[in-house]
Amino acid sequence: MEPLTSIDGSDSDYEYEYDDYLDNSTMCDYSEWTPSYSVIPVLYMLIFILGLSGNGVVIFTVWRAQAKRRTADIYIGNLAMADLTFVLTLPLWAVYTALGYHWPFGVALCKISSYVVLLNMYASVFCLTAMSFDRYLAIVHSLSSSQLRTRSHMQASLMAIWLLSGLLAAPTLIFRTTKKDMSTSRVSCAMDFSLVSIWIAGLSISSSALGFLLPFLAMMVCYCFIGCTVTRHFNSLRKEDQRKRRLLKIITTLVVVFAACWTPFHVLKSADALSYLNLAPNTCVFLRFLLLAHPYATCLAYVNSCLNPFLYAFFDLRFRSQCLCLLNLKKAMHASPACSLSSQKTEAQSLATKV
Repeated sequence: MEPLTSIDGSDSDYEYEYDDYLDNSTMCDYSEWTPSYSVIPVLYMLIFILGLSGNGVVIFTVWRAQAKRRTADIYIGNLAMADLTFVLTLPLWAVYTALGYHWPFGVALCKISSYVVLLNMYASVFCLTAMSFDRYLAIVHSLSSSQLRTRSHMQASLMAIWLLSGLLAAPTLIFRTTKKDMSTSRVSCAMDFSLVSIWIAGLSISSSALGFLLPFLAMMVCYCFIGCTVTRHFNSLRKEDQRKRRLLKIITTLVVVFAACWTPFHVLKSADALSYLNLAPNTCVFLRFLLLAHPYATCLAYVNSCLNPFLYAFFDLRFRSQCLCLLNLKKAMHASPACSLSSQKTEAQSLATKV
């Protein structure tokens, strides 16, 4: 059978030996849905094009606005860098899927590409969490957090994010390799746990916990406090109602889109690991469903890398003005204070510009 195939280096493309724990394994059909060999590569390339252009604009905008960059802009730039590095690997995986999960690029590129993808998956999630915490400090503890929200602390947090991401992604450099199927001459790029099979479920669960559940809970807590603070602050100011609704809408959108994109992927991945441990159904029907649904849940998760530039940059009025000016999409703005990042009017239009 072809294992559940994930390009993030997680457990979903481990070579599970279902024959070891399925009495009726000989009757199970583990073949891929044939249209997936065409649909998935197209989706990967679409994500690649949108992610490359969107994150490229964000990185260019942040780099050009060095003199006026806010703390949030630095996190946005690192988030865009993580997403951009990730989407650069998608053409390789598109070819891999189009060839029926045959990897023609060699062992070294298999390991490196898988490591880069997993590294940036963690870095992206941790950047979102750090930015959420920074916004929490800026809004909920605006007066007492000035000493915490310094450039040196921000740089230290970014170093910690990338270091931790690198360590968490390291197992894929060790266990990811190419395997040749002698019956079909097909070479797969997958995780090999033949010597330490217990890592299969363990790495899966820890990956979902550290790469999704805990960061998501942290973001939820931060935005709940932010929402309560904003509601109390603007409760008696009618003229601020529009601003309040806009900010709350942005906060809600960030959390909902993140959860909507990543929840199906991690639910399927965790269900796969629990089935391996006989803690969830391991019938043919259930495992067949996981096999067929996983590639599309993966695509949905990776769509988040395309949406981030819009959610974290273009929803910010000042950042949107910067993008428009730098891209020459609105020539009239070149003479306006918004293009020089010094417009007090633009600053007053969104509370998000303060964080």
